[in-house]
Order: sequence, then C-alpha cells, then structure tokens
Amino acid sequence: MSNEQKIDPSRRRLLVTTAAIGGVGAVAALVPFVSSMLPSARARAAGAPVEADISKLEPGQMMVVEWRGKPVWILNRTPEMLGTLPKLNEAVADPNSEKPQQPEYCKNEHRSIKDNIWIAIGICTHLGCSPSSKFSEGASQGMPGDWLGGFLCPCHGSTFDLAGRVFKDKPAPTNLEIPPHAYLSDTRLVIGESKGA
Repeated sequence: MSNEQKIDPSRRRLLVTTAAIGGVGAVAALVPFVSSMLPSARARAAGAPVEADISKLEPGQMMVVEWRGKPVWILNRTPEMLGTLPKLNEAVADPNSEKPQQPEYCKNEHRSIKDNIWIAIGICTHLGCSPSSKFSEGASQGMPGDWLGGFLCPCHGSTFDLAGRVFKDKPAPTNLEIPPHAYLSDTRLVIGESKGA
C-alpha cells in the first residue's frame, strides 16, 4: 500500500469539470458547422408545400396564400359563377385546357378537383403581372356590359374567366396555371403536392 497514492478529490473535480467544458465547447463548435449544411428557411420555403384552411371561405369569396414566392388564389365559386363557364367556351382561347397549365386531375370543365373550389397561381401568363378580380357581372367594375365575371390583368388587358381560361385575342398566351394540390380534409388543402401524394 505504500506505492499507492491517495487521489485528491479536488483534483478529480477539476478533471471532470475540464472534460465537461471541453465536451460542451466541442458541441458548440459543431452546431454552426452542421447548421450550415442544412437548407436555409428561405430555401425550404421556396419549394415546400403550404397548407390552407378553407373552412371560413364563403361562396363567392377568394383568399390568397403564398407558395414558392407566388400568390395562389383559392376561390369558392357560387353555382352562378360555375354557370358562366359553359357560356364562355366560344370566347376563350383554350376552353378544354388542352395546353398543360394544370395537373391532369384538374383538366376538366371547372379546372379543379372540387367544382366550387378553384385554385390557381395569380400571375398573368403574359408578363407576370397579377390580375385583379372582377367578379361582378356587367359594367359595374369598368368591364364590358356582357362581362360574366373573372379577372383582368391591369398591365396589358388580358382577361380570364372564373376558371382562369384566357379570352381569345388577348396578350396572355395561355390559361392561368393551376398548381399541384390535394385535399387533406373537406376544409384543409395542401398546395405543392399532387393528389394522392
């Protein structure tokens, strides 16, 4: 027992404390390094799907959410609004949505999954302006007397019906784009993910 030395308890505490501080310092040094390898919040938001609650969206009302830095319109169309669509088939450039501005599941008369809820990117396909809503029929909003409701691009005068179909002989070459989307429930939807995803 003469060769054994007694261990000083204060020295033991010093060694344990030094090791703990060193471990905390190593973790602190790693956090910025690991964080730099993750995508930024801006990068995540650029492509991330967004959810929208449409439970309070009354018939005839439209709400706007942002997806990939673009305004996305969600319009709850009334039966009267839906009734205008067949009347405009001869007046719009692509009545059957033959050009690929919508997912296959929205390639129908209403350009939507559910007849009344219509979702579109609110950017004119001409030069990227955002059209204004002109839902009232007739000349009450400065539109022609035979106007049945829709959207007017203030930049160059392109007009779109309540399904985002562009009228003939307008600067916009194609219908408004319909983003991929799906319903999570009757009152919640996700924009940026396709149906069934």
